[in-house]
Amino acid sequence: MSDRTSFCLRKRDRIANTFVAGLASSLSLSCVLMPSAVLSSSIDEGGIDAQSLHAAPYNLLGRKIGIGQVEIGRPAQFGLDKDVPPQLDRAPDLAGVFLRDRPAEADTNVDGHAHGVAGVMVSNHKIARGVAPEARLYSTGAATEMGSNRQAQECLATQHVALQNSDDVRSINFSFGEPLWLDPRPEAVLDGNALLTLCVDWSANQHDVLYVIAGNQGNGGIPIPTDNFNGINVAFSRAVNGVYSQVDVSNLGSVFEGVRSRLVGLETNIDGRRLVSILAPGRDIDLLRQDGTVFQSTGTSFAAPHVVATVALLQEYGDRQLHQNASNWSLDARRHQVMKAVLLNSADKVRDRGDGLIQSMTRTVGDRQGGNWLTSDAYNDRAVPFHRDMGTGHLNAFRAYQQFSPGQWHPNADVPVIGWDFHNVDAGNYRDYIIEEPLTANSYVAATLSWSRQVDLDDRNRNGLYDEGEAFIDRGLNDLDLYLMPADSNDISDSIWSSTSTVDSTEHIFHLVPETGRYKIRVVYNRQVNDSQQNYALAWWSVSQ
Repeated sequence: MSDRTSFCLRKRDRIANTFVAGLASSLSLSCVLMPSAVLSSSIDEGGIDAQSLHAAPYNLLGRKIGIGQVEIGRPAQFGLDKDVPPQLDRAPDLAGVFLRDRPAEADTNVDGHAHGVAGVMVSNHKIARGVAPEARLYSTGAATEMGSNRQAQECLATQHVALQNSDDVRSINFSFGEPLWLDPRPEAVLDGNALLTLCVDWSANQHDVLYVIAGNQGNGGIPIPTDNFNGINVAFSRAVNGVYSQVDVSNLGSVFEGVRSRLVGLETNIDGRRLVSILAPGRDIDLLRQDGTVFQSTGTSFAAPHVVATVALLQEYGDRQLHQNASNWSLDARRHQVMKAVLLNSADKVRDRGDGLIQSMTRTVGDRQGGNWLTSDAYNDRAVPFHRDMGTGHLNAFRAYQQFSPGQWHPNADVPVIGWDFHNVDAGNYRDYIIEEPLTANSYVAATLSWSRQVDLDDRNRNGLYDEGEAFIDRGLNDLDLYLMPADSNDISDSIWSSTSTVDSTEHIFHLVPETGRYKIRVVYNRQVNDSQQNYALAWWSVSQ
């Protein structure tokens, strides 16, 4: 059976059995097999499957959702810059373009790279359509000045974008970064303390925005701020037989051993934290030039915006549920920690065999070592939540919707087999999520726990904003752990599996259920570093009989 045929059959079954009430009857069960040349699109089923969410009955295009973009330059805008075709024809529709923290001037600081990245998010072009073509994209070019504190100016630009859309920007794309050799700190390394990294983690909490960072491709590249805690770092995949399912060889990954250990701290985090959070399409991506023509390019720069725009699709759905006063929905759906947990937990790892026990995942993702998730230390070591090359797996927008759409469920009652929550836990305490239905033997459970490093602003003029010359204070990261346990046990030593990293702000479990029965997920506040109460987001996906 070809990959495309398998995709179509899975889509038919997925539609016929969708768990979203009231939607199944209106769905078509047909799927046309297209020539292999069509399969290279990064937003179709062989990519992140955003096109399924564009269509009825979902009709998700990112409407009214603010997203952002920070780069050295900015994309061109119709009506402001020369030689830009009308937006409804071939240009990305931009909600605002800026030069750092002020409006952009015509034909200045326009950059082809930034224009291509913007198109991945919001293009309406027939050939190179964006993931969320009706989202509100606010883009700034930092355009740092010679001899200046580059990271300070980039932080100003970042803050300006985060405050757009009436201070309601849900996710911001970084397809750029800073080299360590330009960092003013002596013997700078990737330890989370660069000013721009601290700025990103501070803004994530201050403005409640999910930062998505293009993973460093190495060789003295732009690793700052890939050492952040509160965002998502993205590596990129290439297509095999029309399906984006292979970690591209251009990615360096997160682990450097032997003679390459000299790169620790320079190309990956000094403290052993894995650099990569998730994988998204990045090889031979269709992009737009300023004149509206299409070309292809490759890199993490073009993988990251797939993630940001997927947030816009999910947030449009979440806002729709809130406007309808749907049960099990609250403003917590907008939390950046929730989006992070939902995206990471729903990622594809290993292709389902057709019985649904591997959560109907659509692809097996190959790593750079010739293996996959099940052969990695992330699967076999409780202290390692992320795969060295792919994080938690490959972005799948439709699966992220399936993860998000059941809504929020608190630990004070039984929870469904798929869901999410935003809650808190006191130091030395725990929260239990007891899954209401027995889980099926030999099925897989995925659970992702996300919380934030605390970074404060040293606000010298007390205006509530970052100003050039000010600094940030790292208050550290509390340590939370995650356990999969029998529902009737209260002893973590009985856990089926756990995720117990001491250095990460994310814990992740993907593990086999040994026998049919009732299970629960436990969140434990293991070690206090700052506040005695810690907010967290949890997403889980399991399979019942």
